[in-house]
Amino acid sequence: MGGRKRMAGIVAQVDGGVAELCPDDGRPGRWTLLLDGYPQSALDVDDPRRLDFEYMRRIASVIDAMAPAGQALAVLHLGGGALTMPRYVAATRPGSVQRVVELDAGLIEFVRRELPLPRGADIRVRAADARAAVEATAAGRFDLVVADVYRGARVPAHLASLEFMTAAARLLRPGGVYVANLADGPGLAFARGQAATLRQLFGDLVLLSEPSVLRGRRFGNVVLVAAAAPGRIPRAPLTRAAAADPFPARLVDGEDLVKLIGGARIVTDATATSSPAPPANLF
Repeated sequence: MGGRKRMAGIVAQVDGGVAELCPDDGRPGRWTLLLDGYPQSALDVDDPRRLDFEYMRRIASVIDAMAPAGQALAVLHLGGGALTMPRYVAATRPGSVQRVVELDAGLIEFVRRELPLPRGADIRVRAADARAAVEATAAGRFDLVVADVYRGARVPAHLASLEFMTAAARLLRPGGVYVANLADGPGLAFARGQAATLRQLFGDLVLLSEPSVLRGRRFGNVVLVAAAAPGRIPRAPLTRAAAADPFPARLVDGEDLVKLIGGARIVTDATATSSPAPPANLF
């Protein structure tokens, strides 16, 4: 699909709407991907290790902590965007085997044309629905599954249920980790339901988010990290990384997480809803 250059960036009509890659005039090589005006990804093509979006830094801290530095991993990314996280893994863990599932074939073509993937990186991108791809994939293939799928600015309901999470958990190797990036507002009803569901399925679970989001003062990202084995998630490095971030976050686990979940019920296909839409003035 043909893109056209203009001062604001590079624009293309893709399957899911209008995609735009906006350059950062003050920092060459840095781009932000918008889809119908909503920020989807930010990327530094000259140094993929530099991550502008705070939720991406939270996910990166999980990747950094789950295995020795530089060790190759097998990673499944659900949701592609500008392929920022696959590029980060390729830069920090050469030799990693990565598979990406992105529903929007036009978006994949646009991003790969305008911001080509690094040569030699084993990153394969497939246009498919994330749940269908997960359910069709052989068990035990991945060390890490990252769920970061949005339609517009909302996590789709069919990717928010126990049935979906069970299928995703099946793909993990022993010791593997599942990470989900969510967005929620005051009350955190969606995130609490997701945490309750993951807690039912996994033996270890932590939550990472900014204090203002946890206190219900604003709409923002919540990152959930889950593993089958109790104690598998390395809390100390995640806590340090969250505290040192330009937008400091808290790690919530144990009794604090139980308290946060409260009476939230396990989400099934019959009860699942999409995550809430962000406030109109957020972006």
